[in-house]
Amino acid sequence: MSTVTVTQTVLSQPVLGSRRFSNFFWAIVVSIGGIGFLLAGLSSYFKVNLLPVSNPLTMAFIPQGIALTFYGVAGTLLATYLWAAIALDIGGGYNKFDREAGDITIFRNGFPGKNRRIELVSKIADAQAVRVDIKDGLSPRRTLYVRIKGRREIPLTRVGEPISLTELETQGANLAQFLGVPLEGL
Repeated sequence: MSTVTVTQTVLSQPVLGSRRFSNFFWAIVVSIGGIGFLLAGLSSYFKVNLLPVSNPLTMAFIPQGIALTFYGVAGTLLATYLWAAIALDIGGGYNKFDREAGDITIFRNGFPGKNRRIELVSKIADAQAVRVDIKDGLSPRRTLYVRIKGRREIPLTRVGEPISLTELETQGANLAQFLGVPLEGL
């Protein structure tokens, strides 16, 4: 929720999905590693040097070459998954609160298939509270939820990198004030 757009009647919060720096970093690292292992394993099988930085021709295909080929295929498949998630921006979307229309719209991108996009639409009148959930420790979690009558609590913040406490509290207070509901959890 980096750029929040607020007018008198509309509050819009973009939600960062898979297009984070950390995902780009790991996709590049896994791609280089997977392709490197795959080329090293194939070089040992075909007895042709496919790598410009080393000479895997002296390596026996059984068992080292087979192991490198297996790790190369696994790494390449993982890299393909990471790049697909980045390209599709899985988890990305927006939260839109429109007083004029009286709607709350929560939109997220999903994986391809039957339910590619997730869109929840509720009435602002059904909003009961905004809740802040803070859990520190080894795996910290800082999440902002909106409680809607007749539904479970809906998370509003991105998954993965926790946002700062001050930013979370500010966003929660602004949203609660905008919706005219209480802020819970602080």
